[in-house]
Amino acid sequence: MNLIVSSSSLRRFTASSPAKSLKSLSTRTSNIGRTVAFAALASITLATVVQIRSEALLDSGVIEASTAAAEANIRTDPDSGLSFPETLVIPSKARFPPFTLVGLGVRKVSFLGIKVYSVGFYADLSNPSLKVPENLPTEEKLEYIVRNTACVLRIIPTRSTSYTHLRDGFMRTLQARMTAALKSGTLSPDEAEEAQSPLRKLKSAFPNTPLAKGDTLDIILAAPPKAADTPRSLIIRGLGSVENNWVAREFVLAYFAGTGISPPMKKSAMDAIESGILLTT
Repeated sequence: MNLIVSSSSLRRFTASSPAKSLKSLSTRTSNIGRTVAFAALASITLATVVQIRSEALLDSGVIEASTAAAEANIRTDPDSGLSFPETLVIPSKARFPPFTLVGLGVRKVSFLGIKVYSVGFYADLSNPSLKVPENLPTEEKLEYIVRNTACVLRIIPTRSTSYTHLRDGFMRTLQARMTAALKSGTLSPDEAEEAQSPLRKLKSAFPNTPLAKGDTLDIILAAPPKAADTPRSLIIRGLGSVENNWVAREFVLAYFAGTGISPPMKKSAMDAIESGILLTT
C-alpha cells in the first residue's frame, strides 16, 4: 500500500510540530522547577523547625540541669519518708532567689494522728536586707524572717487528697487568726474589711481537682516591696496569687503560731536557727 502525503499536509506538520514540542517541553520544565522549588522550601522549613526545636530543648535542658544541680542535696522527713531539696530553685519569670530549707515536718490531723502532708519551710536567707537581731528569741527570729524576706511553703501530700480539702483548712486557719487579731486589737476593722476580697480570691484559686500523693504544692510569700504602699504577694504556684499584706504574711506565720500547724516542722526550723543556719548562708 502506498502512503501519499500531500505537500500542504507536510508543510502544516513541519510548521506546527516544533511549536508544540517546545510548548510541551516548557510546561514540563516549569512543573519540574515548581517541584524543585517546593522541595527546597520544605527542606528549609523543616531545617528551621528542627533548629528551633533543638534550641528550645537545649534551653530547657540548661534550666533543668541548673535546677537539678542546685537541688542535688536533699533532706528526708523521718515521719513520711518524703524528700525536700536543701536548696529550692523555682523557675519563674519573676526570678526568685534560691531558697534555703529551714525546717520540715509532717502535718497530722485528728486524735488518730493521720498524716496529711509533709511541709518544708524555705526562706531567702541570702537577702542582704535580712538582718535578724541576734538578741531575739528563736521564735521571734522565725517571725522576723517571715516578715522581712521571701519564703516558701512546699507541701507534699502523704496520701491522695484534693486542692479543695487543703484550701478549706487554709481558710479556717486564716479566719480564726483574723478573729483573734480583731479581738486583740492587732488588726483593725478596716484592715479586716480590706482583706475580705483577697481572702475570696485566695479561696477561688484552688481548683476542684485531686492532688496526688507525692505531688508538690509551692506557696510563695514574696519579699516585702520597696514601695511602702505596695502590698506583699502570696503566690500559689501555677494557680494564682493575692496581694494583701495581712493575708500573705499571716498565711505563713500560722505555721509557727502556738504549737504550729506542723509541730515537727516548727521544731525543725527552730533547731536550725539555734544551730546557726543564719550564720552559714
